[in-house]
Amino acid sequence: MKNKILEEEGQLNFPLDYAGIRKTLILLRSVNHKVRQRIIEIIGQGKKIVVTDICNEMNLDQSAVSQHLAVLRQSGVVQTERQGKYIFYFLNVEKLYHIQSLVQLEAIQNERLMAAFEPQGRKRQFFWQ
Repeated sequence: MKNKILEEEGQLNFPLDYAGIRKTLILLRSVNHKVRQRIIEIIGQGKKIVVTDICNEMNLDQSAVSQHLAVLRQSGVVQTERQGKYIFYFLNVEKLYHIQSLVQLEAIQNERLMAAFEPQGRKRQFFWQ
């Protein structure tokens, strides 16, 4: 019986987009940190916010918050807008929807995988049940 994923020579019969996988991992890793998740929540409370307001809310140094904001900005989760000497941060809602759809897609795949391992048909009844 031929494996759908592997050809006879053991080679993949479909190409994997390793660059795309790497970008997706960077995106997911950027939001998989408690401090960055809290920053996303804080920014999500308003439209735009400066780094000092985030620092005051979190009781963290500006350098620490700025490093986390840089990760979120590089992944596209957070965007900036300069107004004079201030840099305002705001959420990229489209990117957050994209992350949520990736999570939902993975959840659906996990449900299908778990269903494949569940016994089919009638469950066996024992006298004590």
